[in-house]
Amino acid sequence: MNQELLNLEPKQVWKFFADLTQIPRPSKKERGAVEYVIQFARDRGLEYIVDEVGNVIIRKPATPGMEDRKGVILQGHLDMVPQKNSDKEFDFEKDPIQAYVDGEWVTADGTTLGADNGIGVALALALLDSKDIPHPPLEALFTIDEETGMTGAVNLKPDVLKGDILINLDSEEEGEIYVGCAGGLNANIQFRYERLGVSDEAVAYQLSLTGLKGGHSGIDIILYRANAAKLLFRFLYFAQKELGVQLSDFAAGNMRNAIPREAHATVVILKDKAKDFEKAVAQYNQIFQSEYKETDPDLSFEAQPTDLPEFVIDPITQDNLIKAVQGTPNGVIRMSQAMEGLVETSTNLSVVRLADEKIIDVQALIRSSVETAKKDVADMFEAIYKLANAYKIWFDSDYPGWKPNMDSAILKIMKEVYKNKFGKEPKVMAIHAGLETGILGAKYPNWDMVSIGPTIKYPHSPDEKVHIGSVQKVWDFLQEVLKNIPEK
Repeated sequence: MNQELLNLEPKQVWKFFADLTQIPRPSKKERGAVEYVIQFARDRGLEYIVDEVGNVIIRKPATPGMEDRKGVILQGHLDMVPQKNSDKEFDFEKDPIQAYVDGEWVTADGTTLGADNGIGVALALALLDSKDIPHPPLEALFTIDEETGMTGAVNLKPDVLKGDILINLDSEEEGEIYVGCAGGLNANIQFRYERLGVSDEAVAYQLSLTGLKGGHSGIDIILYRANAAKLLFRFLYFAQKELGVQLSDFAAGNMRNAIPREAHATVVILKDKAKDFEKAVAQYNQIFQSEYKETDPDLSFEAQPTDLPEFVIDPITQDNLIKAVQGTPNGVIRMSQAMEGLVETSTNLSVVRLADEKIIDVQALIRSSVETAKKDVADMFEAIYKLANAYKIWFDSDYPGWKPNMDSAILKIMKEVYKNKFGKEPKVMAIHAGLETGILGAKYPNWDMVSIGPTIKYPHSPDEKVHIGSVQKVWDFLQEVLKNIPEK
């Protein structure tokens, strides 16, 4: 463990976050984190429940004199997004995160940090652990698998929690109180393909598109960063049409809610076209670097000669796939007309890869705060991939958005507390990302809900970092809010 983290303030928060960095917890593999919070509750004699899917609920009675206050639920998720740089040897299922202090920030060495949502979990644990902080009846809800399907929130029973106010700790900008979020929908497409032999008159190249920033497919989509899957297939669209390139193995992206940072492909071309192919790669490298010099300054697209592969994809499937991916909508679709600067609808083409010897996978995440707009983008995907003769098209993990309630009582209290404590008004915001509040609020419609958190930059990418000073401010803010919870 990096001892630097244990010297940061507030120590009671950072010690729990430091522990979490040592526990492998990628989505769907977060059992170690579940066991950690269970043991936390046992060690302190706190009541806890583990539900059927693995969510953990911990209860702490109110401090003396606050028993008649409304109950508060502190909520965060235990899993993290596993992303690393291509040159980093790291196993997210076994290795601890190598976190370190970098000036005013905590970041990790070549991987995601897991501050999303480890720092929120640490804040909740620190409050549960406290002995001298006045608070109403507390419950902490620690969900599983938020990043890949919100499985924990979706399967939470509607009659387990007793509180009246939910404070979600998964926002990523200190000084902002979130009261709304986008809903989401997963698009899944499969192609069947045949493997054909490779001509002796051909040569092979390994295409590599690297150095992209990537990032969170909701929060960072407005930054208009390059999408490695889209750029690779943009080039392949040209190379197939003009040079007769044949496609063999390929992979772009690996997480549905992360903007693809890298893409690789093995391609085959007739020997007499090899020089033209190399020139085309160099030309597209310049095009990509010129178009994305502000957002992705380290972008690199290159081709290296390699051994002939054992197969190429049959030409009909290749043509259908390349044209469909080239035509797939990606990025910001529409900005909100109700809230300035907020993305209303977007899509992230997140994965395009050879799944096995027969199947090609295409995956995307559609987000919108308007349900009809989300359905419209899903129809676009269905239309495009039906025209491309995809073998299978389906949509799943549909979750609702969270509609803002500007008359929220807890919002009013938090605005007053923030202004009194820090001398300025907090911003009241909605976010173009899928907070669990939309799902949870549908199960507990009586809840008054808000979301806050410290400042986290570049989540879902190896550049992820959390601002140290903002953690202290959120910690101080939370304590003051809990003192001001109204009576039942």
